[in-house]
Amino acid sequence: MNDTLPLHFNMSAPKLDKAVASAKLAGMAKDSAAFRYADLFAGIGGFHAMLDHAGGRCVYVSEIDREARQTYLRNWVEPLPESRRPVVNTDITMATPDDGPVDVPPHDVLAAGFPCQPFSKSGYQRGMDEARGTLFWNIARILEERTPAVVLLENVRNIAGPRHTHEWDVIIQTLREIGYRVSSTPSVFSPHFLPPSLGGTPQVRDRVFILGTYVGPGDAAQVEVPPTVVRGPVEGWSVHDWDVEWVLDDDADIQDIGKYQLTEDETAWVKVWDDLVQRMWAARGVRLPGFPLWADAWIPERALDPLELDALPRWKSEILIKNARFYDEHRDVIRDWKRANKRFATFPESRRKLEWQAQDTGSLWETVMHFRPSGIRAKAPTYLPALVAITQTSVVGSRRRRLTPHEAARLQGLQRNFCFSGQRDQASYKQVGNGVAVGAAWHVFRTHVEQNTADLPPGLVRAVLSAPLNPTGDALSPAAVELQQLRSRPDSVPLAG
Repeated sequence: MNDTLPLHFNMSAPKLDKAVASAKLAGMAKDSAAFRYADLFAGIGGFHAMLDHAGGRCVYVSEIDREARQTYLRNWVEPLPESRRPVVNTDITMATPDDGPVDVPPHDVLAAGFPCQPFSKSGYQRGMDEARGTLFWNIARILEERTPAVVLLENVRNIAGPRHTHEWDVIIQTLREIGYRVSSTPSVFSPHFLPPSLGGTPQVRDRVFILGTYVGPGDAAQVEVPPTVVRGPVEGWSVHDWDVEWVLDDDADIQDIGKYQLTEDETAWVKVWDDLVQRMWAARGVRLPGFPLWADAWIPERALDPLELDALPRWKSEILIKNARFYDEHRDVIRDWKRANKRFATFPESRRKLEWQAQDTGSLWETVMHFRPSGIRAKAPTYLPALVAITQTSVVGSRRRRLTPHEAARLQGLQRNFCFSGQRDQASYKQVGNGVAVGAAWHVFRTHVEQNTADLPPGLVRAVLSAPLNPTGDALSPAAVELQQLRSRPDSVPLAG
């Protein structure tokens, strides 16, 4: 039996108990929404944001993580009138039993950022039989029984990589067996390829999207289709035009800003390394090289032991050789720098390593940094690396602080009024890192609908194609759109840098 009723809606939140009951009744009645959708492995609502933007109505939500579910409810469910609230479930396996009906209401679009689980490689099993026992099978059960017009799945890029060829083949074959026309070539896309006006955000986040249109098992098995989108900039947008400032809040508006600011030790690490950046520029007219600098490995190249190098992995021996040559070429600068910064020797080993990926950026304080176990990494303050569900939050050098959870949510394309309401920052960062980039999801979904208009419900097509092109609203500051408009003018000239 589905655990929908007791799940999150407990005695401390009685009004949501009523919401579930009314949502079940509402799901049985026809409503005025252009289409209805189910949001599985829903996280904090990235798919919800863009499908609502298109005029859809959410009729079913499933998210097993309690804190993520609380965030979802707070932002997407509680603001709705009770008659329009979706059924909320905690565990999708309870709604998709082997020996019973699927307890998910009818819907037109199924969206799921599903976990990647391994499939068995024993024997010659394929398709639905082999998917059984994985969470993908639960999605397949719903698709098999409800046959929504469109399925939209999202996963990490590696699911379509060489180590997961078998899993990928099972997923594609299963979808085709059910009746979905899907491409066997993955659609890989990242939000930083989209201009601000189309919902882009300054984050490199390559994800695989699987999109299918229900056409029936016979037709689905016979036609190979190209991927929905290709990985690359859209409408001539230059990814180097991004500016991390566009997702930042004013420091004065951030509560408890002190907990995001750099500590005394972290400030010291950056100051000392930046001193080397400035000395290199003054003495040599160049910034630091792009390979990892390991200060503990700064010895003359002649002092390297060839036998020891041969015993090391190739990547490591190459880094040691590059560091030795860097030392030989700049030992006078390094010597003076070390004399002026004796505290450097007391830094943790990982903070005596620096990877400069900021090209000609003038100072470490002008970069975006990450304090990684492998060292400090510095990048140009344009687009950021993918948010991840661990504590390597980006440090904005110009602000001398980390991104807040609210800013991280905006980096995923969520609106400015999105809130975590006093939740632990660790949980908020994890939720955002596990989330779906709204702009990227919207781009691939809208493109798929546009390509499949002949086989999709007219109301769904009209709603999606008539919705504003930008699904992220005020996630970015107005300066982002202003720059894009400036660059699109016929008389515009390339910006410096």
